[in-house]
Amino acid sequence: MVAWLQAGLLLTDPRHSNDDTMNDPQDQDTHHLTAPAAARNAAPILDVLRGALPASGTVLEIASGTGQHAAHFAAALPGVAWQPSDADPRARASIAAWRAHTGLANLREPLDLDVRREPWPVGAVDAIVCINMIHIAPWEAAVALMKGAGARIAAGGALVLYGPYRRGGAHTAPSNEAFDADLRARDPSWGVRDLEAVEALAQAEGFACEALVPMPANNFSVVFRKRAATASQ
Repeated sequence: MVAWLQAGLLLTDPRHSNDDTMNDPQDQDTHHLTAPAAARNAAPILDVLRGALPASGTVLEIASGTGQHAAHFAAALPGVAWQPSDADPRARASIAAWRAHTGLANLREPLDLDVRREPWPVGAVDAIVCINMIHIAPWEAAVALMKGAGARIAAGGALVLYGPYRRGGAHTAPSNEAFDADLRARDPSWGVRDLEAVEALAQAEGFACEALVPMPANNFSVVFRKRAATASQ
């Protein structure tokens, strides 16, 4: 689900508007796109992922966008098979170009995946990572993300989200409030989400919030862990 691409916003990706905008393609021959914010936040996000993800197994990334994060994380986590995905063909072309550019054996071909479109083109995975998606999509995308994650992640597996959130019904910074207003002006179904509402969706699909990590530019990483099923479940 990549509403920013579907809306023709490729070079002004609102997923980075609260700290920077996307550059033109870095390399017109390979078409691997770049975003300055993705370069800046990759290291702090990786720090969270090192503590949340398994040492081996398959990690599905939802809404991989340019593919910068996929390339960075796959290089840093060689024991993991990194499975990027995106609903937009331009994003998938950029991801494929990053894959060709890096030559990483553990970075898989991108999947055509919109969380709201069943069936997903992937089965069970060990973890799911979703960066800067749920505020640039209708709320139904967050619901579908949680349902899909709950169906594919076994007990002990992680679902890691990154992005801005409201807490207790309030924005955490004036810049996030302005960002939220800009998103809703672009599309009334978009917007910075209430963390408590996202946690409720996750809990309904068998996840518990394990960590809430403050990140640069007034964002958060949220680590959910799949609970073991009980007899009543």
